[in-house]
Amino acid sequence: MAFTFLTAEWRNLIFANYAIDRRVLEPLVPYGTELDEFEGVCYGSLVGFYFQRVKMLGKIAVPFHTQFEEFNLRFYVRRKTDNGWQRGVVFVKEIVPKLAITLVANTLYGEPYATHPMRHRWQPDGDRQLIEYEWKVGAGWNHIRVLADQAGQALTPDSEEAFITEHYWGYTKRSALFGAGSRTSEYEVVHPQWRIYPVHDYSVRCDITTLYGPQFAPFFEGPPHSVFLADGSAVAIRSGATLQG
Repeated sequence: MAFTFLTAEWRNLIFANYAIDRRVLEPLVPYGTELDEFEGVCYGSLVGFYFQRVKMLGKIAVPFHTQFEEFNLRFYVRRKTDNGWQRGVVFVKEIVPKLAITLVANTLYGEPYATHPMRHRWQPDGDRQLIEYEWKVGAGWNHIRVLADQAGQALTPDSEEAFITEHYWGYTKRSALFGAGSRTSEYEVVHPQWRIYPVHDYSVRCDITTLYGPQFAPFFEGPPHSVFLADGSAVAIRSGATLQG
């Protein structure tokens, strides 16, 4: 039976989206899923956002861990079920500033979290807004930053923004039990459609090689295919199936 193991709010999500060769992503695809494409392209997204009002099991607020930044690299998969396709995401790595969150996520859920110093800035600028997330790699600060409209727009059906944001499942590649076969953990991310804020200017500085490996670096040398800001919402993370091969 599914249960809710986390509730929170995700706010001011920046998405910078890049085309990645499927041959780089295929070794990371969890058992039972396949790469998902938009108009023939496999996307990887650099995503910065802010967690607020975090509660475990929907009830327990852990002191000093109810709000924090996150930055991640994710890509997109789908799974065929009796009810049709479930579209989901797979994380290459998720960065947060709280060591306890990293330890819990890595140990209990098998999620690839890492702990780095982080900070953020949200600043109104007339009819626009500056949204920025920074994380420290070695001695230097990396960032993802946008100057976007303050007025949002409803999500356009079948758009690239809809493809990127409307993957409502997560899939995690897990170590096989007893050293045999393949195993995947599935979870559902429940949230309404997000409004999209057009971006007028952006900057991305990310040490891809150090964080994700040299195989990813060539795909992030040029500008992203697209960048947008989503407002975010309350979210609930619910348990799903375990896929065993």
